[in-house]
Amino acid sequence: MPELVLGPLLRFTSATEATVWVEVDEPCSVEVLGATAPTFSVEGHHYALVVVDGLAPGREQPYEVRLDGVVVWPDASSTFPPSVIRTLDEGAPLTMAFGSCRVAVPHEPPWNLTVDEADEGFEHDALRVLAQEMIHGHRENWPDYLLLLGDQIYVDLGSPTTRAFIRSRRDTDDEPGEEAVDYEEFSQLYREAWSDPVLRWLFSTVSVGMIWDDHDMGDDWNISRSWVEEMDEKPWWHERRRAGFIAYWIHQHVGNLSPAELEENELWCRIRDGGEVTDAFDDFARSANETADGVRWSHARDFGPIRMVVIETRAGRVLEADRRRMVDDDSWSWLTERIRGDVDHLVLVTTDPYLLMPSLHDLEAWSERVCAGAWGKRWSDRGEKLRRDLDFDHWASFGESFAELRDLLRQVASGRRGVAPASISVLSGDVHHAYLAEVDFGDPDVRSPVVQAVCSPMRNPLDAKERRVIRFAASRLAQGIGWLLRKTSRAPTPGMSWEVVEGPWFENQVGTLHVDGRHAEVRLDKTLPADGEDRRLERVFTRTISG
Repeated sequence: MPELVLGPLLRFTSATEATVWVEVDEPCSVEVLGATAPTFSVEGHHYALVVVDGLAPGREQPYEVRLDGVVVWPDASSTFPPSVIRTLDEGAPLTMAFGSCRVAVPHEPPWNLTVDEADEGFEHDALRVLAQEMIHGHRENWPDYLLLLGDQIYVDLGSPTTRAFIRSRRDTDDEPGEEAVDYEEFSQLYREAWSDPVLRWLFSTVSVGMIWDDHDMGDDWNISRSWVEEMDEKPWWHERRRAGFIAYWIHQHVGNLSPAELEENELWCRIRDGGEVTDAFDDFARSANETADGVRWSHARDFGPIRMVVIETRAGRVLEADRRRMVDDDSWSWLTERIRGDVDHLVLVTTDPYLLMPSLHDLEAWSERVCAGAWGKRWSDRGEKLRRDLDFDHWASFGESFAELRDLLRQVASGRRGVAPASISVLSGDVHHAYLAEVDFGDPDVRSPVVQAVCSPMRNPLDAKERRVIRFAASRLAQGIGWLLRKTSRAPTPGMSWEVVEGPWFENQVGTLHVDGRHAEVRLDKTLPADGEDRRLERVFTRTISG
């Protein structure tokens, strides 16, 4: 009899539709609320995405998952609340939880004895605490949507179980050691990340959107052209790239698409009838090279009067000797059609923060110029090493793309691309601390407030030394140093100013964007130390951004 391996994950939801994702242990038919889908198989793993339609708007619908007609979810012994599909009510308030960077090591001993990197420092998972608050009735307003902003898995940091699994399969004395390489190892990482019963319930009940970042594929992924060239010389990298693209599409990307978009997706049309489809994914992976030629990972959707545009900034980078861009030209054209006004609220999502602390922005702008030869070949080589050591790969280090998005935001905020929204929010993760920045374009025509809200990590906090570095970066002295370096390298000015008005905050944490009519506010909650399962989140700040 078939059984669930992972899921169910409630993915796309609208007023009348929903998609539910599962992994099972053998081929079968999957049923949710009368809708069915056959499983498709890749390298011995079996998945299904069930499209449910005809739902009533603004309703909460409990559901079961049946495999070949037998109920396998919820488990008969479950003490959790029922799993439900909550369809959108386009006139109701919307609560969107967000965050990034979640290491999936165990919460119990002996994780802190067997994972050297932990050093007592991973603390408790904020996403898990959020779910516990919901289960125990401590959270009044459940999120309508959960946005995971990258590093859902860490190919370079597995739990003791995953490391033992990798050691059992191959010699880890050779590169890349105990890091994931092939599809089987990527599948193990997703099992590790999504098997916790508390999180399985959360994902079954709250609609989840996802986008990847570097650790979903490899540290510093696509940071520069020289990095790409070096990695292409490593035989194991080609297998990882293939496995990573396939695993991401199956586990994360397909659930971001609406039923209408699925019908227009070439790969989905090849696999939706089920069966063994590894060859179809191999064809897809060959087209999705290191810059994802011909593949668009960005996506967009509307929640009634709220538009969300997710900008994929890893696979689609342009890394030529004389041109660096966050996204390729085709994807940028697609994005600019959707980044506009005529909505109440515009929400842009980019895993790498668009706006860093001003000192760090100047430092990364300086780095891009130095690596391009502004201070000569000797400094260019040193700059490349520094770029990788310090992860200088955010929007500030892609000056052309930074300026293009700045101009686009100014146009939307000033009403030159449709009616100016009540708010424009940029949501990001990646940097393992949280903050809120407010933008000043210095333009009297700008009508929309623009903020950058960063929430990271959900579970992977900075150590004490790294926290001191970030606190120094927020100082006036650091801003002066950054300004001087940017000027000496003749890096472009940002063309606008911004101020960090909340943070930095360093605990494991989860952010929330809450919208009610023309009113919008950003919240941040952090984990509190506690024993047992009844843990809580503590409110760090609530800040109104419009209305």
